Amino acid sequence: MGARLRQLRQSAGVTQAALAERLGTTQSAVARLEAGHQRLSLAALRRAAWALGCNVRLIIAEREAV
Repeated sequence: MGARLRQLRQSAGVTQAALAERLGTTQSAVARLEAGHQRLSLAALRRAAWALGCNVRLIIAEREAV
């Protein structure tokens, strides 16, 4: 899920710092999420989807839907 979060964030043109601000956390926490060293709570997952303008399903998807 971390790699997918990174892919969506980069596609949206959002920096780790900007996403962190939108999530109410730190840039280093976002880096840990993207590296797979930390997991998102359901509430944080919803905030991340909102911040990236996507659906939660896109973040948790194994691969992009065709």
